[in-house]
Amino acid sequence: MTAIFGIFSAFALVLAAMFMGGPLASFFNPGGILIVVFGTIAVTSVSFAGKELLDTPSTIWQLLSQKPKNPTKEAHRIIQLSEKARKDDLVKLEKQLLKSKSSPLFLKGIQLLIDGIKSDYVENLMLREAGTIQSKSLKSVDVLRRAGEVSPAMGLIGTLVGLIQMLGNLDDPSTIGKAMAIALLTTFYGAILAHMFFIPLAARIERISGDQALLNSVYALGASSIGRRENPRQLEIILNTILPPEQKVRYFD
Repeated sequence: MTAIFGIFSAFALVLAAMFMGGPLASFFNPGGILIVVFGTIAVTSVSFAGKELLDTPSTIWQLLSQKPKNPTKEAHRIIQLSEKARKDDLVKLEKQLLKSKSSPLFLKGIQLLIDGIKSDYVENLMLREAGTIQSKSLKSVDVLRRAGEVSPAMGLIGTLVGLIQMLGNLDDPSTIGKAMAIALLTTFYGAILAHMFFIPLAARIERISGDQALLNSVYALGASSIGRRENPRQLEIILNTILPPEQKVRYFD
């Protein structure tokens, strides 16, 4: 939840600075909001299918709200399970996983092994499903980054609209202030949305997606190794081939 806290903190700091500089009402302009917010949504929607846009909020919330898992600890745990699996049958292992609420993907792999499906096929199936999960997450990243590109452009469009209105009514001084407000505030709105919301959130989701993909690879390799009844030492070597240097597991050291 640190990403949500960071975003709210950034907006709170900006609001505090705005409040200290004068009334907040001076920073509110319905025309500017209409151009930037709804314009960004409209233009972004052109680049993606409707279902992709509808799935984006739920995907983002799911990724941000889930408790992060340490790949090293998960690899260590799977090696422990591998040792137990060589002594006990897979049914007992499945019961243990159900009690501990293990990863659904890893549990699915063990259940497939219990059903008699070959280890190599189970590994390929798990990696394919992991790829699908990551693809869905990265699609949300694409949506956020596209919105981050569009919102400053919509802010610039709003600025041009305001300047045109101002220059077209120079003979009426009463309209200059309103037009200038739209011109400046739309740029402000666009910059805020892009650099304090869409782009940071996209970077966060991409990082979480990468961590999730690494974990799913650990689960796939662990399940297939357990299915082949391999030596846990061999599993440790295999898992360390995909873990970053600072996250390598040292189970038998």
